[in-house]
Amino acid sequence: MTTVGAARRVIGEWVDRTALRYPARLALMGFGTVVLLVAGLLSLPAATQSGLRAPFVDALFTATSAVCVTGLVTVDTGGYWSGFGQGVILAGIKIGGLGIMTLASLLGLAVSRRLGLTQRILAAGEARASGLGDIRSLLRTIIIVSTSTELVIAFVLFWRLLEHHQHWPTAAWHAIFYGISSFNNAGFSPDPNGIVPFAGDVLFRFPIAAGVFIGALGFPVYLNLIRSWKRPRDWTLHTKLTLVMIGILTVASAGLLAAFEWNNPKTLGAYHPGTRVLQTLFISVNQRSGGFAAINHGDMKEHTWLLEDVLMFIGGGSGGTAGGIRVTTLAVLLLAIWAEARGRRDIEAFRKRIGTEVLRVSVAVTLVALFFVIIGSGVVLAMTTEVVLPYDETGSVGLKLDSVLFEVVSAYATCGLSTGITPYLPSDAKLAISILMFIGRIGSVTLVAALALNKSRRVIRFPVERPLIG
Repeated sequence: MTTVGAARRVIGEWVDRTALRYPARLALMGFGTVVLLVAGLLSLPAATQSGLRAPFVDALFTATSAVCVTGLVTVDTGGYWSGFGQGVILAGIKIGGLGIMTLASLLGLAVSRRLGLTQRILAAGEARASGLGDIRSLLRTIIIVSTSTELVIAFVLFWRLLEHHQHWPTAAWHAIFYGISSFNNAGFSPDPNGIVPFAGDVLFRFPIAAGVFIGALGFPVYLNLIRSWKRPRDWTLHTKLTLVMIGILTVASAGLLAAFEWNNPKTLGAYHPGTRVLQTLFISVNQRSGGFAAINHGDMKEHTWLLEDVLMFIGGGSGGTAGGIRVTTLAVLLLAIWAEARGRRDIEAFRKRIGTEVLRVSVAVTLVALFFVIIGSGVVLAMTTEVVLPYDETGSVGLKLDSVLFEVVSAYATCGLSTGITPYLPSDAKLAISILMFIGRIGSVTLVAALALNKSRRVIRFPVERPLIG
């Protein structure tokens, strides 16, 4: 047997023995190891522009945010970290993004292998459509699709940045950084000024928005679209639900954002009408998972914060780089409510029936997410009772619930937007936010896998009795 053949056999055995049987262990070990490695590299003096070692809590926070493709930062990415440090962050984003899609696909394989013969036959069409049949082909497709998309975005941005009078090495680096950061929904920017100066530049904003949108769809969706884009009837139920929900949420968020902020002189009101429309469209695509700050979210109205809390909590598509409970989870919950209101026995969509086990998993994912958001908000509030924000003209002591809730939801949903409080958090609060980012990234995926894999049949079943609800 050749060396390559032996290596493939070893990898295949490892996937069967560890990755598919113990997905939670794989997620914790893999992401945890990468986070610590990136944090160690960012702790080196060469990683900062000043040549001094970064405080480890800031290095760990940045590493967690990068690997979990969140985008929250305690220090300015372009102004604080050196070229080496930014390269480490970019590598963390790339590894984290690939790891998320690969892990989600491995979990799909793990679940499918635990199905019985009848269920396998019924799921065969779905498996072929989502590309979960062969692990080597799967990984190759993920790498090719993600990398090619990032390069196309970088190519377009490179020429645009040259027109903005950037030197070609800087333009090339920034273009590559934005390409990887946008597709992976990371929200990191290599420019100290971020993307705010490009408010009216369609040719700059559109590629970034496209990268965020494609990455948020999820690997199963865009692979299904690539293979069957001419035959919508062949699209899977998951693809249809994802596209419909993302479309509805994007339109609804754009309309509500315009209604809330159109005349706010500190946000959309500071631009002329054409730029306001562009800003509104960009933010509506970006605010559920992208994390790029197109405007200062700290200047938004409080009811706009509440809107963004909800959108970040929902997130993007499953099996992709977006966070949140995922749009298909929301779709299943809404369809269940609709079926119950109409007195229907089954949950149906697009002439397909959704099983009750999917509803149970959706409820579990949502309630667990709510639990962590509530507990996380309480913990961070308790840790920030003595924080004074330098930009707060009232001089009040302690952070308020609205800004803390925004930060916690953004961390758990791995979105990366902030009202501006992140750099002023004490070390223990930064650590708490880091833990929330880590749990939010791997938690929902491993929870779904655990619920799907942990199925047992009981010979004896208890009699049915319905408690009063509502």
